[in-house]
Amino acid sequence: MTADLNVQTGHELIIVEISGQRFAIDIMSVREIRGWCASTRLPQSPAHVLGMINLRGSVLPVVDFSSRLGLGQSEPNTASVVIVTEIGDRLVGLMVDAVCDILTLGESMLQPAPDVGAPRVHEFVRGVITTNDGIVTLLSLDAVIPPGEQLAA
Repeated sequence: MTADLNVQTGHELIIVEISGQRFAIDIMSVREIRGWCASTRLPQSPAHVLGMINLRGSVLPVVDFSSRLGLGQSEPNTASVVIVTEIGDRLVGLMVDAVCDILTLGESMLQPAPDVGAPRVHEFVRGVITTNDGIVTLLSLDAVIPPGEQLAA
């Protein structure tokens, strides 16, 4: 079972598509949504870090969300989207394939993630949401860049 299901009915989530799958992110963690622009790679940075972009005079690290979730490397293109999120006390850009929808969580929609796969799955997955269109995985952004982990060397 997942440890954190304390998302209330009526809470809003942003639904994104990553590698053909749908994931939900807490709307309160999202600061803005931007179209893809070329990033500048840093030497010796982890494979999931695409680089950095200029966000109104501030340097914003951009993470390949697909790679970070273990779904394989994504190839950025003009349809890619960068979601500017606040993770802990820092802003991080997450590259996704598309932003699909905003979902208001209804009664009994959120369920614990099944106990399958590696134990690390539960670091990223807060639960699963059942909708008329299928299952959406609710992600915990805290695990994307845990406190103390550097985005680049």
